[in-house]
Amino acid sequence: MNAMELIRSIGSIGEIQQLAVKGAVLPAGLKLNSHIHLPPNFSAFTTIEQVIDLAKAQDVRVIGVTNYYDYRVYDQFAQLASTAGIFPMFGLEIISLVDNLVKAQVKINDPGNPGRLYICGKGTMRFQPVPPAARKILTRIRRSDVTRMAEMIAKLTAHFASVGVDLAITEASVKQMIVDRNACAADQVYIQERHIAQAAQEALFAKIPEAQRADVLTRAYGVAPKAPVTEAVKTQNEIRSSLLRAGKPAFIAEAFVDYPEARDMILAMGGIPCYPTLADGASPLCGFEDPVNKWVTTLREMSIHMVEFIPIRNSPEVLTTYVKAARAAGLAVVGGTEHNTLDLIPLEPTCLKGDPVPDDVKAIFREGACVVAAHQFLTAHGQDGFVDAKGKPSPIYKTADERIKTFARIGAAVLARYLK
Repeated sequence: MNAMELIRSIGSIGEIQQLAVKGAVLPAGLKLNSHIHLPPNFSAFTTIEQVIDLAKAQDVRVIGVTNYYDYRVYDQFAQLASTAGIFPMFGLEIISLVDNLVKAQVKINDPGNPGRLYICGKGTMRFQPVPPAARKILTRIRRSDVTRMAEMIAKLTAHFASVGVDLAITEASVKQMIVDRNACAADQVYIQERHIAQAAQEALFAKIPEAQRADVLTRAYGVAPKAPVTEAVKTQNEIRSSLLRAGKPAFIAEAFVDYPEARDMILAMGGIPCYPTLADGASPLCGFEDPVNKWVTTLREMSIHMVEFIPIRNSPEVLTTYVKAARAAGLAVVGGTEHNTLDLIPLEPTCLKGDPVPDDVKAIFREGACVVAAHQFLTAHGQDGFVDAKGKPSPIYKTADERIKTFARIGAAVLARYLK
């Protein structure tokens, strides 16, 4: 059973609507996560089976996958999730550019690169196969990304050679590292900056004794490293921020699609365009997201009707402020973890320093996940979802709040039927 068949098998539209009218009851304390990356994307996980086993052990019953640029693992994820009684949500992530904000040096939701906009699609059901309109954009994204990653690897190795270290990493060796770690096919692999940083760190640690690493990294960075030279993940993050970002020695300028094209691709694949929010995950706050009232107004002007948070970046206080502002502005809200470093943190989202997500914020995240579940279910049955194919909400709802609550009731019925 593939992903589309699984979602359709939950029931007919009529059955779910009847259950929604009655008021479906979800399991008390339902744990969920709207955003993880599955391998071969850069991920804390090595296999899909590991994700499922951890979700079962931690009693997380709803998991949203949000990969870059290849989605063939989704059907396998759906099958394993179904067997485990875990509801799968399907999504994608695209890196795009907003030209006028690049020129104005405004940071959006990438603290290192002005004008770079990460945008997600939630509830995408048209990924196998990818529709022609989306495939045209996806092919261009892949081609540009492959070229950029190869150039960045070459530039990084040349930079380390200039400070006396031969990393001996190539595009082929980085790709093979990913294949070996994730036991996947090479044609499923799209190298990311984090993969390059991992390969560089592993080569550096293998070649340079611990006592000499700080000196080598000081020469490479131009300043002393802050990360302990014995800690792999922190060193990977520092290599990325110190050498691969805009203005740094191994940076290669992006040739990403613009925001309207990224949005068109998400809509062609049946998804809800969703803005991933940094808030105080960046210090100082990104100009696009500050102040909060300007941020929500701008999102609505961009025809974005859903936002997402990765609470591990945020203090409970700032998270609450941003989540409630978004929801009050008529935006559905979801929350995840990404798991896009090698740190194997819990699947249920927590705030910065492990502080719990406040209960009222959890309730808003749960509502948002129900909206995604409803959208996924309706579009799998050939109906318009939370947004239509042009990204517009249905005109039958008088307010955005009414629409969110209606879709949340439908999604709660979908989840209740599935989880039962």
